[in-house]
Amino acid sequence: MINDKLRELRLENNLTQKDLAKLLNVSNKTVSHWESGYTEPPIYIIVSIKKIFNVSYEDLLEDE
Repeated sequence: MINDKLRELRLENNLTQKDLAKLLNVSNKTVSHWESGYTEPPIYIIVSIKKIFNVSYEDLLEDE
């Protein structure tokens, strides 16, 4: 699921939720909601996440 992958990528890149939130121009609470699976990021944010972490859509969206 994207929430697990997002958390994994963020931690691998030594970013806090606040750091990632700033890069995506959202609140750290929003990032927390995504990572907890409470909500999912909209497609335009997924595009930004893909660029920030230099991963493919498949890497972000496919279940492992």
